[in-house]
Amino acid sequence: MEKKSQQIRRVAILGAESTGKTTLARLLASHFNTVWVEEYARNYMQQNKTNYSANTIIEIAKKQLQKEEESCSKATEFIFIDTEFIIAKVWSEDVFGFCPTWINNQISEHRYDLYLLTDNNLPWIADPVRVNPERRDYFFTQYKNLLELNKLNYEIITGNEEDRLTNGINAIRKYFKKIV
Repeated sequence: MEKKSQQIRRVAILGAESTGKTTLARLLASHFNTVWVEEYARNYMQQNKTNYSANTIIEIAKKQLQKEEESCSKATEFIFIDTEFIIAKVWSEDVFGFCPTWINNQISEHRYDLYLLTDNNLPWIADPVRVNPERRDYFFTQYKNLLELNKLNYEIITGNEEDRLTNGINAIRKYFKKIV
């Protein structure tokens, strides 16, 4: 199983709240006939509301990574991950004023083959776990800066749902020379 997971190309999807990360992950997985890993933090927050700490962010990130590793055995050529460590870092710094060392280490140690950064041009859709409608530009900029600082391969995904899928497919073509 380990050998197969090393051959899988991991594509992380990150962006501010309500920017279509989950939809993009699901659509790309469907297009490439593979699996995607849903955002564990969303499930946690639905159950626990705002009752969390910096240590909870580490627990959430570890659970996210566990789900990703478990899903690799079901993946074909790609796996699409809805949310990753950069989001955990920015969120922790924003809420608690610091980022736990474990999260920072994971950004360096657990690099994805490609990051798709979703733009903020979709309308805000409120739901019980979303809390920052007026700060999406701030979070987008933080994510973009960290991608660049860490010299990670990324593409900004913009447009409506259909355009985002096309742009995601084109990014995969560009980085993996995949004819799709």
